[in-house]
Amino acid sequence: MSNTDSFIDEVTEDLRRDKLFATYRRYGWIAGLLVVVIVGGAAFNEWNRAQNRAAAEAFGDEVFTALEMGDDAERLAALQAIEAPDDGGPLVTLLAAAEATTAEEFDTAAAALRALADNPELPLVYRDLANLRLVLMGSVALGPEDRLARIEALSTPGGAFRQIAREQQALLFIEQGEKDAAMELLTAIAEDASSTSGQRQRAAQLVVSLGGSFEDLNLGQSNP
Repeated sequence: MSNTDSFIDEVTEDLRRDKLFATYRRYGWIAGLLVVVIVGGAAFNEWNRAQNRAAAEAFGDEVFTALEMGDDAERLAALQAIEAPDDGGPLVTLLAAAEATTAEEFDTAAAALRALADNPELPLVYRDLANLRLVLMGSVALGPEDRLARIEALSTPGGAFRQIAREQQALLFIEQGEKDAAMELLTAIAEDASSTSGQRQRAAQLVVSLGGSFEDLNLGQSNP
């Protein structure tokens, strides 16, 4: 019985081995293809990362070269000539807007900034910067009501540019003759511990220029 069992086991093992080899001959190419796909995919990803890195470095070099030019018109022309990638286009637009000096350039910059600010598909930081730049451009870019609406949106708690926006909002109140609103906001800025020392000083000075006094402000150690 033991010889018979051993013979049966050997035959079974041979059959199993033959079946395994047959299966490998039939489907082994799939395993080889998977190896090629995995290795090729890894190589492509590495190549793609290298290409993206090189493109980003080239874009950065173009921007820095443009900004280093000594003349405003040359800087603007160089920035406008840059073929920016999709994620770099807003940055170039913001930088180019800062170089505008003529009425025509201001009109072009304002239109480009409005397109950025009102594009919901862009990251919030770009939209906020575009809105802030529009407000800083003054009446050449926006009417008083539009400027106030945009700066109020930037002044909400938690905003990245809230402190700068609050200063601009106070200046808009002054421009529109709303002295009480300006005084209230400037006092809040001057007494706000999260304001920088420069912001507190500027706010306090504006309060005084509007008829207030340092003594009315709770400045603590930040008294200018």
